[in-house]
Amino acid sequence: MKTGNIKIWVDADACPVVVKEILFRAAERTGVELTLVANQPLTTPPSANINSLQVPRGFDVADDEIVKRLAPGDLVITSDIPLAAEVIEKGGHALSPRGELHTKENIGAKLNIRDFMDTMRSSGVEMGGGPSAYSQRDKQEFANNLDRFLTKYASD
Repeated sequence: MKTGNIKIWVDADACPVVVKEILFRAAERTGVELTLVANQPLTTPPSANINSLQVPRGFDVADDEIVKRLAPGDLVITSDIPLAAEVIEKGGHALSPRGELHTKENIGAKLNIRDFMDTMRSSGVEMGGGPSAYSQRDKQEFANNLDRFLTKYASD
């Protein structure tokens, strides 16, 4: 399914700056349209194919806007598992800022784990300190998987 007109959408409120910088360079290099969606103003480099979209504050407003605008084949950068599941259900691709590609094969298990952890936290069980700090390895994994995706799907 090669297509030259895929778009990349970024769930930008919690996206690390280093990931945005990798995405800016990739968009410039490939010409793929990149849109950052957030509930706060964002600064993007001046480019014909790099945009930002500010949405109102509120629970899942940015996620809902991404799903609404997403076309089959588009890529969404997000660490939000429920958003990744919606993206996959709609025919898109989802990549976490740590470089993990969410797929039809693995998203169900990830949703189950997330729901289980939410249930444990809401019942008062201490769950530790959250995700580890973003590392050089995470950055490399993200860049490599983004490159693989763009080579596979964004080539004419």
